[in-house]
Amino acid sequence: MTVENGSAPIQVDDAAFSQDPHALYDMLRIESPVREVVSGDGLKVWLVTRYDDAKAALSDVRLSKNVVVGERVLRKHSSAETAALMFTAELSAHMLNTDPPDHTRLKKLVNKAFTTRTVERLRPRITEITADLLDAMAKQDTVDLLAAFASPLPITVICELLGVPFTDREKFQDWVAAQLSTDAERVQEAAPALLGYMNGLIESKRQAPGDDLLTALVQASADGDRLTQQELLSMAFLLLVAGHETTVNLIGNGMFALLQHPEQAAALRADRALLPKAIDEFLRYEGPVNTASFRFTTAPVELGGVTIPEDELVLISLASANRDEQQFPGAAGFDITRQTNGNLAFGHGIHYCIGAPLARLEAEIAFGALLDRFPGLQLDADPATLRWRPGAVIRGLETLPVKLH
Repeated sequence: MTVENGSAPIQVDDAAFSQDPHALYDMLRIESPVREVVSGDGLKVWLVTRYDDAKAALSDVRLSKNVVVGERVLRKHSSAETAALMFTAELSAHMLNTDPPDHTRLKKLVNKAFTTRTVERLRPRITEITADLLDAMAKQDTVDLLAAFASPLPITVICELLGVPFTDREKFQDWVAAQLSTDAERVQEAAPALLGYMNGLIESKRQAPGDDLLTALVQASADGDRLTQQELLSMAFLLLVAGHETTVNLIGNGMFALLQHPEQAAALRADRALLPKAIDEFLRYEGPVNTASFRFTTAPVELGGVTIPEDELVLISLASANRDEQQFPGAAGFDITRQTNGNLAFGHGIHYCIGAPLARLEAEIAFGALLDRFPGLQLDADPATLRWRPGAVIRGLETLPVKLH
Protein backbone atom coordinates (compact mmCIF):
# COMPACT_ATOMS: atom_id res chain seq x y z
CA MET A 1 0.00 0.00 0.00
CA THR A 2 1.29 3.47 -0.90
CA VAL A 3 0.26 6.42 1.20
CA GLU A 4 0.66 9.84 -0.43
CA ASN A 5 2.14 12.11 2.24
CA GLY A 6 2.85 15.44 0.57
CA SER A 7 5.57 14.97 -2.02
CA ALA A 8 7.04 11.92 -0.32
CA PRO A 9 4.92 8.76 -0.73
CA ILE A 10 5.20 6.28 2.12
CA GLN A 11 5.51 2.68 0.98
CA VAL A 12 3.58 0.38 3.29
CA ASP A 13 3.80 -3.37 2.92
CA ASP A 14 0.30 -4.90 2.70
CA ALA A 15 1.32 -7.93 4.77
CA ALA A 16 2.80 -5.74 7.47
CA PHE A 17 -0.36 -3.61 7.48
CA SER A 18 -2.51 -6.70 8.07
CA GLN A 19 -0.36 -7.66 11.05
CA ASP A 20 -0.26 -4.16 12.57
CA PRO A 21 -2.60 -1.57 11.05
CA HIS A 22 -2.35 0.56 14.20
CA ALA A 23 1.18 1.73 13.34
CA LEU A 24 -0.13 3.36 10.16
CA TYR A 25 -3.29 4.64 11.81
CA ASP A 26 -1.38 6.28 14.67
CA MET A 27 0.67 8.23 12.14
CA LEU A 28 -2.26 9.18 9.90
CA ARG A 29 -4.49 10.44 12.72
CA ILE A 30 -1.77 12.98 13.57
CA GLU A 31 -0.35 13.86 10.16
CA SER A 32 -3.03 13.17 7.56
CA PRO A 33 -6.35 11.87 8.91
CA VAL A 34 -8.15 11.89 5.54
CA ARG A 35 -5.73 10.48 2.99
CA GLU A 36 -5.81 8.80 -0.40
CA VAL A 37 -4.13 5.39 -0.31
CA VAL A 38 -3.26 2.90 -3.00
CA SER A 39 -3.63 -0.84 -2.37
CA GLY A 40 -1.22 -3.47 -3.61
CA ASP A 41 -3.40 -4.15 -6.67
CA GLY A 42 -3.51 -0.45 -7.54
CA LEU A 43 -6.98 0.42 -6.22
CA LYS A 44 -7.15 3.99 -4.90
CA VAL A 45 -9.31 4.71 -1.87
CA TRP A 46 -9.66 7.56 0.62
CA LEU A 47 -8.95 6.42 4.17
CA VAL A 48 -10.62 8.17 7.13
CA THR A 49 -8.90 7.59 10.48
CA ARG A 50 -10.07 10.08 13.17
CA TYR A 51 -13.11 9.43 15.35
CA ASP A 52 -15.03 12.64 14.62
CA ASP A 53 -14.43 12.37 10.87
CA ALA A 54 -15.33 8.67 10.86
CA LYS A 55 -18.58 9.23 12.77
CA ALA A 56 -19.54 12.08 10.42
CA ALA A 57 -18.69 10.01 7.33
CA LEU A 58 -20.72 7.02 8.52
CA SER A 59 -23.90 9.12 8.47
CA ASP A 60 -23.16 11.44 5.50
CA VAL A 61 -25.77 10.90 2.77
CA ARG A 62 -23.22 11.89 0.11
CA LEU A 63 -21.27 8.75 0.94
CA SER A 64 -23.46 6.21 -0.82
CA LYS A 65 -23.84 2.49 -0.15
CA ASN A 66 -25.99 1.95 -3.24
CA VAL A 67 -24.91 -1.10 -5.22
CA VAL A 68 -25.50 0.61 -8.58
CA VAL A 69 -23.40 3.63 -7.60
CA GLY A 70 -20.74 1.34 -6.17
CA GLU A 71 -20.40 -0.78 -9.28
CA ARG A 72 -20.14 2.33 -11.47
CA VAL A 73 -17.43 3.90 -9.29
CA LEU A 74 -15.52 0.63 -9.01
CA ARG A 75 -15.57 0.18 -12.77
CA LYS A 76 -14.03 3.65 -13.04
CA HIS A 77 -11.20 2.81 -10.63
CA SER A 78 -10.64 -0.92 -11.27
CA SER A 79 -11.50 -3.73 -13.65
CA ALA A 80 -15.08 -4.61 -14.56
CA GLU A 81 -14.38 -8.11 -13.24
CA THR A 82 -13.52 -6.72 -9.80
CA ALA A 83 -16.70 -4.66 -9.71
CA ALA A 84 -18.85 -7.59 -10.82
CA LEU A 85 -17.29 -9.91 -8.23
CA MET A 86 -17.90 -7.43 -5.39
CA PHE A 87 -21.54 -6.95 -6.34
CA THR A 88 -22.85 -10.41 -7.20
CA ALA A 89 -26.51 -9.80 -8.07
CA GLU A 90 -27.87 -12.73 -6.04
CA LEU A 91 -26.23 -11.53 -2.83
CA SER A 92 -26.17 -7.73 -3.07
CA ALA A 93 -29.85 -6.78 -2.61
CA HIS A 94 -29.60 -6.23 1.16
CA MET A 95 -29.63 -3.24 3.50
CA LEU A 96 -25.86 -2.79 3.58
CA ASN A 97 -25.84 -2.05 -0.17
CA THR A 98 -28.71 0.45 -0.28
CA ASP A 99 -29.49 4.07 0.54
CA PRO A 100 -32.84 5.58 1.56
CA PRO A 101 -35.61 5.16 0.52
CA ASP A 102 -34.72 1.56 -0.43
CA HIS A 103 -32.79 1.08 2.81
CA THR A 104 -35.70 2.46 4.84
CA ARG A 105 -38.09 -0.01 3.20
CA LEU A 106 -35.81 -3.02 3.73
CA LYS A 107 -34.98 -2.12 7.32
CA LYS A 108 -38.67 -1.70 8.16
CA LEU A 109 -39.39 -5.20 6.90
CA VAL A 110 -36.34 -6.82 8.52
CA ASN A 111 -37.01 -5.13 11.86
CA LYS A 112 -40.43 -6.82 11.93
CA ALA A 113 -38.64 -10.18 11.95
CA PHE A 114 -35.35 -9.50 13.74
CA THR A 115 -36.70 -8.18 17.02
CA THR A 116 -35.22 -7.87 20.52
CA ARG A 117 -37.52 -10.73 21.52
CA THR A 118 -36.16 -12.90 18.67
CA VAL A 119 -32.62 -12.37 19.97
CA GLU A 120 -33.34 -12.73 23.70
CA ARG A 121 -35.25 -15.98 23.34
CA LEU A 122 -32.03 -17.51 21.97
CA ARG A 123 -30.28 -17.07 25.35
CA PRO A 124 -31.05 -20.58 26.74
CA ARG A 125 -29.97 -22.26 23.49
CA ILE A 126 -26.77 -20.19 23.20
CA THR A 127 -25.96 -21.15 26.79
CA GLU A 128 -26.54 -24.82 25.95
CA ILE A 129 -24.40 -24.71 22.79
CA THR A 130 -21.65 -22.94 24.73
CA ALA A 131 -21.69 -25.61 27.46
CA ASP A 132 -21.48 -28.42 24.88
CA LEU A 133 -18.46 -26.81 23.22
CA LEU A 134 -16.74 -26.29 26.56
CA ASP A 135 -17.41 -29.91 27.53
CA ALA A 136 -15.64 -31.05 24.35
CA MET A 137 -12.75 -28.68 25.01
CA ALA A 138 -12.34 -29.86 28.61
CA LYS A 139 -11.19 -33.27 27.39
CA GLN A 140 -7.99 -31.66 26.10
CA ASP A 141 -5.17 -29.71 27.70
CA THR A 142 -4.59 -27.32 24.81
CA VAL A 143 -6.83 -26.15 21.95
CA ASP A 144 -7.08 -23.54 19.25
CA LEU A 145 -9.79 -21.43 20.85
CA LEU A 146 -10.94 -20.14 17.47
CA ALA A 147 -11.47 -23.56 15.90
CA ALA A 148 -12.79 -25.22 19.05
CA PHE A 149 -15.06 -22.48 20.34
CA ALA A 150 -15.14 -18.98 18.82
CA SER A 151 -16.03 -20.18 15.31
CA PRO A 152 -18.48 -23.05 15.92
CA LEU A 153 -20.54 -21.12 18.49
CA PRO A 154 -21.83 -18.31 16.21
CA ILE A 155 -22.25 -20.50 13.12
CA THR A 156 -24.35 -22.96 15.12
CA VAL A 157 -26.43 -20.08 16.53
CA ILE A 158 -26.94 -18.59 13.06
CA CYS A 159 -28.02 -21.97 11.70
CA GLU A 160 -30.61 -22.27 14.45
CA LEU A 161 -31.71 -18.67 14.00
CA LEU A 162 -32.28 -19.17 10.26
CA GLY A 163 -33.87 -22.57 10.74
CA VAL A 164 -31.26 -24.68 8.94
CA PRO A 165 -32.16 -28.35 9.58
CA PHE A 166 -29.72 -30.13 11.90
CA THR A 167 -28.95 -32.79 9.28
CA ASP A 168 -27.77 -30.10 6.83
CA ARG A 169 -25.53 -28.14 9.16
CA GLU A 170 -22.22 -29.80 8.36
CA LYS A 171 -22.40 -29.14 4.61
CA PHE A 172 -23.90 -25.71 5.28
CA GLN A 173 -20.92 -24.82 7.50
CA ASP A 174 -18.51 -26.00 4.79
CA TRP A 175 -20.14 -23.70 2.24
CA VAL A 176 -20.09 -20.78 4.64
CA ALA A 177 -16.43 -21.40 5.51
CA ALA A 178 -15.64 -21.28 1.80
CA GLN A 179 -17.46 -17.96 1.41
CA LEU A 180 -15.46 -16.51 4.29
CA SER A 181 -12.10 -17.65 2.93
CA THR A 182 -9.66 -15.42 1.03
CA ASP A 183 -9.40 -18.04 -1.73
CA ALA A 184 -11.36 -16.57 -4.69
CA GLU A 185 -11.51 -19.92 -6.48
CA ARG A 186 -12.91 -21.64 -3.39
CA VAL A 187 -15.49 -18.86 -2.98
CA GLN A 188 -16.67 -19.19 -6.59
CA GLU A 189 -16.86 -22.98 -6.41
CA ALA A 190 -18.99 -23.00 -3.25
CA ALA A 191 -21.31 -20.11 -4.15
CA PRO A 192 -23.70 -22.02 -6.50
CA ALA A 193 -24.27 -24.78 -3.94
CA LEU A 194 -24.90 -22.28 -1.14
CA LEU A 195 -27.22 -20.17 -3.31
CA GLY A 196 -29.15 -23.23 -4.42
CA TYR A 197 -29.49 -24.46 -0.87
CA MET A 198 -30.63 -21.07 0.44
CA ASN A 199 -33.23 -20.73 -2.33
CA GLY A 200 -34.57 -24.17 -1.46
CA LEU A 201 -34.60 -23.37 2.24
CA ILE A 202 -36.55 -20.16 1.66
CA GLU A 203 -39.13 -22.07 -0.41
CA SER A 204 -39.42 -24.70 2.33
CA LYS A 205 -40.24 -21.94 4.85
CA ARG A 206 -43.02 -20.76 2.57
CA GLN A 207 -44.48 -24.25 2.33
CA ALA A 208 -43.92 -25.23 5.97
CA PRO A 209 -43.35 -22.18 8.21
CA GLY A 210 -41.21 -22.67 11.31
CA ASP A 211 -40.40 -20.72 14.45
CA ASP A 212 -37.24 -19.15 13.03
CA LEU A 213 -35.94 -15.89 11.59
CA LEU A 214 -36.03 -16.99 7.95
CA THR A 215 -39.72 -17.84 8.25
CA ALA A 216 -40.29 -14.47 9.91
CA LEU A 217 -38.47 -12.73 7.04
CA VAL A 218 -40.55 -14.64 4.47
CA GLN A 219 -43.75 -13.62 6.26
CA ALA A 220 -42.75 -10.03 7.16
CA SER A 221 -44.95 -7.39 5.57
CA ALA A 222 -45.56 -3.67 5.95
CA ASP A 223 -48.18 -1.69 4.07
CA GLY A 224 -48.69 -4.63 1.73
CA ASP A 225 -44.97 -4.86 0.97
CA ARG A 226 -42.82 -7.98 1.27
CA LEU A 227 -39.20 -8.93 0.63
CA THR A 228 -38.60 -10.35 -2.85
CA GLN A 229 -36.87 -13.70 -3.33
CA GLN A 230 -33.60 -11.95 -4.18
CA GLU A 231 -33.92 -9.68 -1.15
CA LEU A 232 -34.64 -12.66 1.11
CA LEU A 233 -31.60 -14.48 -0.22
CA SER A 234 -29.37 -11.41 0.16
CA MET A 235 -30.59 -10.67 3.69
CA ALA A 236 -30.08 -14.27 4.79
CA PHE A 237 -26.56 -14.18 3.36
CA LEU A 238 -25.80 -10.86 5.08
CA LEU A 239 -27.05 -12.13 8.45
CA LEU A 240 -25.11 -15.34 7.96
CA VAL A 241 -21.75 -13.81 7.07
CA ALA A 242 -21.91 -10.66 9.22
CA GLY A 243 -23.36 -12.56 12.18
CA HIS A 244 -20.62 -15.16 12.02
CA GLU A 245 -17.59 -12.95 11.35
CA THR A 246 -18.23 -10.28 13.96
CA THR A 247 -18.84 -12.74 16.78
CA VAL A 248 -15.91 -15.04 15.96
CA ASN A 249 -13.53 -12.10 16.07
CA LEU A 250 -15.19 -10.41 19.03
CA ILE A 251 -14.60 -13.58 21.08
CA GLY A 252 -11.13 -14.27 19.65
CA ASN A 253 -9.76 -10.72 19.79
CA GLY A 254 -11.32 -10.06 23.19
CA MET A 255 -9.90 -13.19 24.76
CA PHE A 256 -6.49 -12.51 23.20
CA ALA A 257 -6.47 -9.05 24.81
CA LEU A 258 -7.70 -10.42 28.13
CA LEU A 259 -5.07 -13.17 28.25
CA GLN A 260 -2.32 -10.61 27.64
CA HIS A 261 -3.59 -8.56 30.59
CA PRO A 262 -4.01 -11.08 33.45
CA GLU A 263 -4.81 -8.34 35.97
CA GLN A 264 -7.84 -7.39 33.84
CA ALA A 265 -8.92 -11.03 33.56
CA ALA A 266 -8.64 -11.36 37.35
CA ALA A 267 -10.78 -8.24 37.84
CA LEU A 268 -13.44 -9.61 35.50
CA ARG A 269 -13.47 -12.98 37.25
CA ALA A 270 -13.89 -11.21 40.58
CA ASP A 271 -16.69 -8.92 39.42
CA ARG A 272 -18.95 -10.14 36.61
CA ALA A 273 -20.80 -6.82 36.69
CA LEU A 274 -17.82 -5.57 34.65
CA LEU A 275 -18.72 -7.86 31.73
CA PRO A 276 -20.82 -5.35 29.69
CA LYS A 277 -18.05 -2.73 29.98
CA ALA A 278 -15.45 -5.37 29.16
CA ILE A 279 -17.28 -6.32 25.96
CA ASP A 280 -17.38 -2.63 24.98
CA GLU A 281 -13.63 -2.45 25.58
CA PHE A 282 -13.01 -5.61 23.51
CA LEU A 283 -14.93 -3.93 20.69
CA ARG A 284 -13.04 -0.65 21.05
CA TYR A 285 -9.53 -1.95 21.65
CA GLU A 286 -9.38 -4.59 18.88
CA GLY A 287 -12.80 -4.79 17.26
CA PRO A 288 -13.84 -7.49 14.78
CA VAL A 289 -14.00 -5.09 11.81
CA ASN A 290 -10.99 -3.02 10.75
CA THR A 291 -12.64 -0.85 8.09
CA ALA A 292 -16.30 -0.39 7.24
CA SER A 293 -17.34 -1.64 3.80
CA PHE A 294 -16.88 0.70 0.83
CA ARG A 295 -18.73 3.96 0.49
CA PHE A 296 -18.85 6.02 -2.71
CA THR A 297 -18.98 9.82 -2.99
CA THR A 298 -21.95 11.13 -4.99
CA ALA A 299 -20.71 14.73 -4.56
CA PRO A 300 -17.55 16.38 -3.19
CA VAL A 301 -17.30 15.74 0.56
CA GLU A 302 -15.16 17.69 3.02
CA LEU A 303 -13.80 15.72 5.95
CA GLY A 304 -11.05 16.84 8.30
CA GLY A 305 -10.27 19.85 6.12
CA VAL A 306 -9.80 17.68 3.02
CA THR A 307 -12.20 17.62 0.06
CA ILE A 308 -12.82 14.17 -1.41
CA PRO A 309 -14.01 14.52 -5.04
CA GLU A 310 -17.16 12.96 -6.48
CA ASP A 311 -17.03 9.32 -7.66
CA GLU A 312 -14.33 8.24 -5.23
CA LEU A 313 -14.08 5.18 -2.99
CA VAL A 314 -13.96 5.81 0.77
CA LEU A 315 -12.88 3.47 3.55
CA ILE A 316 -13.67 4.45 7.13
CA SER A 317 -11.34 2.85 9.65
CA LEU A 318 -13.39 1.78 12.66
CA ALA A 319 -10.24 0.37 14.27
CA SER A 320 -8.42 3.70 13.98
CA ALA A 321 -11.39 5.77 15.16
CA ASN A 322 -11.64 3.58 18.24
CA ARG A 323 -7.97 4.30 19.09
CA ASP A 324 -8.34 8.09 18.74
CA GLU A 325 -6.89 9.76 21.85
CA GLN A 326 -9.21 12.73 21.42
CA GLN A 327 -12.21 10.46 22.03
CA PHE A 328 -10.64 7.79 24.25
CA PRO A 329 -7.79 9.11 26.44
CA GLY A 330 -5.10 6.46 26.82
CA ALA A 331 -6.62 4.72 23.78
CA ALA A 332 -3.62 2.45 23.16
CA GLY A 333 -4.15 0.89 26.58
CA PHE A 334 -6.58 -1.91 27.43
CA ASP A 335 -8.92 -1.12 30.32
CA ILE A 336 -12.18 -3.01 30.88
CA THR A 337 -13.37 -0.37 33.36
CA ARG A 338 -13.19 2.59 30.96
CA GLN A 339 -16.18 4.54 29.64
CA THR A 340 -16.16 3.83 25.91
CA ASN A 341 -18.30 6.87 25.00
CA GLY A 342 -19.70 5.39 21.81
CA ASN A 343 -17.13 3.14 20.14
CA LEU A 344 -17.76 2.61 16.41
CA ALA A 345 -17.07 -1.13 16.22
CA PHE A 346 -20.59 -1.84 14.92
CA GLY A 347 -20.73 1.33 12.83
CA HIS A 348 -22.99 4.36 13.24
CA GLY A 349 -26.09 5.83 11.65
CA ILE A 350 -28.61 3.97 9.52
CA HIS A 351 -26.12 1.18 8.72
CA TYR A 352 -25.38 0.39 12.37
CA CYS A 353 -25.06 -3.41 12.56
CA ILE A 354 -28.51 -4.93 13.02
CA GLY A 355 -26.89 -8.03 14.54
CA ALA A 356 -25.06 -6.12 17.30
CA PRO A 357 -27.47 -7.22 20.08
CA LEU A 358 -27.00 -10.88 19.08
CA ALA A 359 -23.20 -10.51 18.98
CA ARG A 360 -23.23 -8.90 22.43
CA LEU A 361 -25.48 -11.65 23.82
CA GLU A 362 -23.22 -14.39 22.46
CA ALA A 363 -20.14 -12.60 23.80
CA GLU A 364 -21.69 -12.16 27.23
CA ILE A 365 -22.49 -15.87 27.48
CA ALA A 366 -19.22 -17.01 25.89
CA PHE A 367 -16.84 -14.94 28.04
CA GLY A 368 -18.73 -15.65 31.24
CA ALA A 369 -18.72 -19.41 30.60
CA LEU A 370 -15.06 -19.50 29.55
CA LEU A 371 -13.94 -17.67 32.69
CA ASP A 372 -16.07 -19.93 34.90
CA ARG A 373 -15.06 -23.21 33.29
CA PHE A 374 -11.35 -22.58 32.83
CA PRO A 375 -10.00 -20.30 35.59
CA GLY A 376 -6.45 -21.27 34.63
CA LEU A 377 -6.88 -20.38 30.94
CA GLN A 378 -3.71 -18.92 29.43
CA LEU A 379 -2.01 -18.39 26.08
CA ASP A 380 -0.08 -21.34 24.70
CA ALA A 381 2.15 -19.26 22.42
CA ASP A 382 4.25 -16.13 22.38
CA PRO A 383 1.77 -13.38 21.45
CA ALA A 384 4.29 -11.99 18.95
CA THR A 385 4.15 -15.23 16.94
CA LEU A 386 0.39 -15.19 16.39
CA ARG A 387 -0.74 -14.06 12.95
CA TRP A 388 -3.67 -11.88 11.93
CA ARG A 389 -5.75 -12.79 8.91
CA PRO A 390 -4.77 -10.91 5.75
CA GLY A 391 -6.98 -8.13 4.41
CA ALA A 392 -8.09 -4.62 5.33
CA VAL A 393 -11.71 -5.30 6.34
CA ILE A 394 -11.80 -8.13 8.89
CA ARG A 395 -9.65 -7.97 12.01
CA GLY A 396 -9.15 -11.44 13.41
CA LEU A 397 -6.45 -13.92 14.35
CA GLU A 398 -5.70 -17.02 12.29
CA THR A 399 -5.33 -19.16 15.43
CA LEU A 400 -5.47 -18.64 19.20
CA PRO A 401 -3.72 -21.55 20.99
CA VAL A 402 -4.54 -21.74 24.70
CA LYS A 403 -3.84 -23.94 27.69
CA LEU A 404 -7.03 -24.86 29.50
CA HIS A 405 -5.78 -26.22 32.81
